[in-house]
Amino acid sequence: MSTEKTSIQTPQAIRGTQDIFGPDAEAFAFVVETFERVRKLYRFRRVEMPVFEKTAVFSRSLGETTDVVSKEMYSFEDRGGESLTLRPEFTAGIARAFITDGWQQYAPLKVATHGPLFRYERPQKGRYRQFHQIDAEVIGAAEPQADVELLVMADQLLKELGIADGVTLQLNTLGDGASRDAWRAALIEYFRAVKGDLSEDSQDRLERNPLRILDSKDPRDKPFTANAPKIDDYLSDEAKDFFAKVTGGLDAAGVAWTRAPALVRGLDYYRHTAFEFVTDRLGAQGTVLGGGRYDGLMEALGGSPTPAVGWAAGIERLAMLVQEAGNALPDTLDVVVALEDDAALNFGIQANTAIRAAGLSSEMISTGSPRKRFDKASKIGAKVLVGISIRDGQTHLNIRSTSNAEERLKVDDIFANLKR
Repeated sequence: MSTEKTSIQTPQAIRGTQDIFGPDAEAFAFVVETFERVRKLYRFRRVEMPVFEKTAVFSRSLGETTDVVSKEMYSFEDRGGESLTLRPEFTAGIARAFITDGWQQYAPLKVATHGPLFRYERPQKGRYRQFHQIDAEVIGAAEPQADVELLVMADQLLKELGIADGVTLQLNTLGDGASRDAWRAALIEYFRAVKGDLSEDSQDRLERNPLRILDSKDPRDKPFTANAPKIDDYLSDEAKDFFAKVTGGLDAAGVAWTRAPALVRGLDYYRHTAFEFVTDRLGAQGTVLGGGRYDGLMEALGGSPTPAVGWAAGIERLAMLVQEAGNALPDTLDVVVALEDDAALNFGIQANTAIRAAGLSSEMISTGSPRKRFDKASKIGAKVLVGISIRDGQTHLNIRSTSNAEERLKVDDIFANLKR
């Protein structure tokens, strides 16, 4: 029998994933907690969605030829031979649930969720292959007021996260179906005349997705996109009125916005409002929250015509902005209990339990040399420090605080009611 030891190399995280700890985790939690609080103010119902769906849910909703479907989705066959996909976004799964789970009875339905998503793409600052998003959707509401409410909600969220400074809401309209079709035909005719001078990606998009050429970052496309036909020249009166009501609602709510004519959504089921909140503090990835109205998606998935609008935002990106602004809540401790005599252990446990039941965070120092526990506890920086010792058979308290804060009053009241 060989006595040679096998060397086991410590495994590393998968490329494009991350372990979140310390200040990063606190900023992440701050984003989620703020989102949960704000969505309750707007009466958005919480939903939980499956991490994987049938591949067709995403291929039909995102388009077979889009980069997400053709290059970025994590798809696999299960043991029954069915093709499944880890969700690359939330909207398609929520739309599928609306159709299959009888959610139509609750329309107009306001829902919100958050969790991990998966895309195989080049990792960069603020972008990972496993990433997390917050998401809000209004389904079954055709009125522009739904768009306004979602945008006001997003604006309030960014303000309450403390990152609204330097973030701009860019807004555009894609018109109704007839407006969009007329604009699309004009774009195809315009770009066909210069096809040979376009980038390879834009040449590929020309016939199947010409709107995407407008937001091309390739410098070869810039001279042509600047003079391309504008949606405003093809808007129906109804589409103009819809957009006017959206912008009017934002003005009434005090939400600043700027028109972005090149802001588009390539898939045919998008209608009317398209928007992004952008910043210059994340390098090339400047969008911190984005969305739009997707009135044609339910039909694309086999459901009845149903208007809908929604947005999503990357939690990692929001957390980065929160940390840069210094707005993440510090991991403060309300009370630290120093157990200076092991004979008082049960009383210390009783006190610690009562402190937490009163809504205060608490830690108990009960290991190591009893003589050094009080000094160790004093270095932690809690708002209230409680030393517990035994003198002449009696439990003795030494309570100190940094100020006559609310926490000190609560602690005094707690110990006044405990039996020693």
